[in-house]
Amino acid sequence: MASLAGVRILIRNTGAFRNLISRTCLRSAITQFQLNERLFHCKRQSILTVIPQGTRVKQVRQYGHKAPLSLDLIRQRVLLVLNLYDKVDVQKLSLNSHFMQDLGLDSLDHVEIIMAIEDEFGFEIPDMDAQKLLRPADIVRYVADREDVYE
Repeated sequence: MASLAGVRILIRNTGAFRNLISRTCLRSAITQFQLNERLFHCKRQSILTVIPQGTRVKQVRQYGHKAPLSLDLIRQRVLLVLNLYDKVDVQKLSLNSHFMQDLGLDSLDHVEIIMAIEDEFGFEIPDMDAQKLLRPADIVRYVADREDVYE
């Protein structure tokens, strides 16, 4: 049976063992050595830390938040996504350019653009709404309405 010092080394080297040992196996191995100490799992850093018995641990709930959006920022991000799409001609791109008529994209390209916008803003656009988003200005208005941005 290993000593507590061996467990501390194992805990420090968790990153090296992550590919070899699943989290549940690691937890079950460590629980054998919890004699007079408690283990505290820090999810943010994905490490295990040994905290001596009797130490007060204050639990704090940390909420993530998104950066505040403005219409100008939404416009810039939409145009950036479209500029990075390889089939869009940058000279023809504006907020009012139609994807099919002005930019020469087909329906598959439209779906890929909508997917890229979903990835950029972190929410899913239903298919019924995606069919109506045929211009960058439509996407900007939709994202602003969805995120409650009014200016």
